[in-house]
Amino acid sequence: MNSTLNENQKPKYMRAKRLAEYLGIGLSTIWLYAKQGKITPIKISERVTVFDIDEVEKALFGGAIK
Repeated sequence: MNSTLNENQKPKYMRAKRLAEYLGIGLSTIWLYAKQGKITPIKISERVTVFDIDEVEKALFGGAIK
């Protein structure tokens, strides 16, 4: 996402596909969790939606996972 991040840093936001890879779950599960209200999608344009990584980790795991 951002080439200036080193491998010990994570971006603040991720799109759904990258978030699914990061969490090791399916893309459809990301959208299911969003639909269920477990995580909050952030619409930044008509066709681009991102998720706040810290919020997702807190909602799903109670804190950071990596």
